Amino acid sequence: MPTLIQSLLITLISAVFWFSPATAQEQQTHENSNTAEAHSEEGFDAGEFVIEHVLDAYEWHIASFGDTHISVPLPIILYSNHPELHEGKKLHVFMSTKFHHGHDDYRGFRISQSEDFKGKIVEVDSQGYEIGRPLDISITKTVTGAIVSVIVLFWLLFSAASNAKKNRGRAPSGVQNLLEPVIVFIRDEVAKPSIGEKKYRKFMPPLLTLFFFILLNNLLGLIPIFPFGANVTGNIAVTMVLALFTFFVTNIRGNKHYWKEIFNPDVPMWLKIPIPLMPLLEITGMITKPFVLMVRLFANMLAGHMIVTVFLSLIFIFGSLMGPAAGYGVSPVSIIFGVFMILLDVLVSFIQAYVFTLLSAIYFGMATADSH
Repeated sequence: MPTLIQSLLITLISAVFWFSPATAQEQQTHENSNTAEAHSEEGFDAGEFVIEHVLDAYEWHIASFGDTHISVPLPIILYSNHPELHEGKKLHVFMSTKFHHGHDDYRGFRISQSEDFKGKIVEVDSQGYEIGRPLDISITKTVTGAIVSVIVLFWLLFSAASNAKKNRGRAPSGVQNLLEPVIVFIRDEVAKPSIGEKKYRKFMPPLLTLFFFILLNNLLGLIPIFPFGANVTGNIAVTMVLALFTFFVTNIRGNKHYWKEIFNPDVPMWLKIPIPLMPLLEITGMITKPFVLMVRLFANMLAGHMIVTVFLSLIFIFGSLMGPAAGYGVSPVSIIFGVFMILLDVLVSFIQAYVFTLLSAIYFGMATADSH
């Protein structure tokens, strides 16, 4: 992201956490401790609001009206490490509604509020003490969002393929007309220059998979309507899997020259013996390349979601601190900047998908390059 946007993001997030009810309470205690406690109970927790909207969850929260929460329950799938606490049963499958928004225990499980496992499901003993985490393979909000995106992606690609067969020898139409220029762009501007005319074809499937999956999840995450709106690519576990995909394709398809340059590069011997300095640097580079891919995509998409929620939370911060009139007064500015950031995020979604795919193609090309 541009430096200006990064600075704006840091400033706004700092402001949100600074003016959250906890800080407001600390400032008011010097004047009236009772008033501060009341304000803390009724005030808007901006920090929690922002974090809840960018983190994963065991249910898909849609809206809240007072104490009434509207959410879509998701399946909880757990494999217990302490079956003796569950009458010998190891596998447990139930819906997230059993936790009643995280406030109740169910079958010896609980959504933890402790510092170590906050927001994660833990096992509890008969006394209510947490004794560790089970193997958790639940269908969370992020997983659901990824599944929805895969369904949409399959529909788009199969529709485009079907249209391509029908329109053979004719101008493309429909979904084919939308996707074919993108596929040609990835082939001609990314794969061929980075990998080479002779070797690019076998890398087109992984490159197109990465590009379309990342782009579609980036865009669907900007639609605040169920079943869209999950921050899939803003989850570091997802970007880690994508980066590992690039890592394994690179190293599995790497030729002899690639591995020679890692373990026995053409450098003076004193850089390899007695201390294998260059091999260590090459191995470090082999690991840091996918790490950078992972962090870049995660950080950019998470920042986009956070800055939009920060702008929206300013309405409630001003309303909580200065009264409803202040909240209504700042709302047009917050909404305008929020919409602007969403539009900017659309551009960032394309850029991040392109950059991830381009760098992956460059790594594939380096791994298959011929010896000089």
